[in-house]
Amino acid sequence: MLDPTPPTGSAASTESTARPGLPTAAGTPVPAAVPAPAASAFEGRRPVAAAFRALAALTGVTGIVLDMIASHDLGRLFSYFTIQSNILLAVVFACSAHRAWTGRPALSPRVTGAALLYICITGLVFHFVLSNDASGFSMTSHRTALETVASQLLHTATPLAAVLDWLVLTAPGTFLFRDAWQWLAYPVLYLPFALIRGALLAPGTDGRYPYPFLDVDLRGYAGIATHAVVFALAFYLLALALVVLDRICPRLGRRLDPVT
Repeated sequence: MLDPTPPTGSAASTESTARPGLPTAAGTPVPAAVPAPAASAFEGRRPVAAAFRALAALTGVTGIVLDMIASHDLGRLFSYFTIQSNILLAVVFACSAHRAWTGRPALSPRVTGAALLYICITGLVFHFVLSNDASGFSMTSHRTALETVASQLLHTATPLAAVLDWLVLTAPGTFLFRDAWQWLAYPVLYLPFALIRGALLAPGTDGRYPYPFLDVDLRGYAGIATHAVVFALAFYLLALALVVLDRICPRLGRRLDPVT
């Protein structure tokens, strides 16, 4: 990103009196000024980033609204990790769109990285676990057309948008290794939330537990604990992978002039 800070001190004094190609008072020639990257081209990408992020936020909101229309139990709907992670992503995208449009500094990488991780978890768990009959935790059932559209928006479109934004429009090399375990706070806290909510509902209540791998009636607390450890390790490895890729991909020429 272009440095907007004006020169100060002796550097400012030298720049105000010396001319390129002529010697200074000390007799040292001043090199000709090197043109800075075209500010107009750089700034021209901000509207593109703002538009993309606004569209991604709208995609998430649309999916949530469609699910709300199709749902007969909003309490159950908003207990899903999918809905919660998409709400967070929509807020992050909306804020990032506004900042890109107005030229303000980007959101903290700790925040954007967390939203990226959670929506990746949403997409990966849905496609490889919940939609996979061989996983033992599938939630494949008949869906209405409205539910199908909402599901694809929330489990496919928004995760892809988040990854694309990270790869193309976000400054690289900003994730820290300590972020990886800190990002796990929400997924870890989601476990007691789901279990406490289920314990407060009457046995046999439809959707008492949001996901099959958290269903105490079917798995027991020992089984839930085992699943929690496995998922937590998988999520931590995914978080580490995001940090590593964020650090090494710029060296491979992953992104040029990101908007941040």
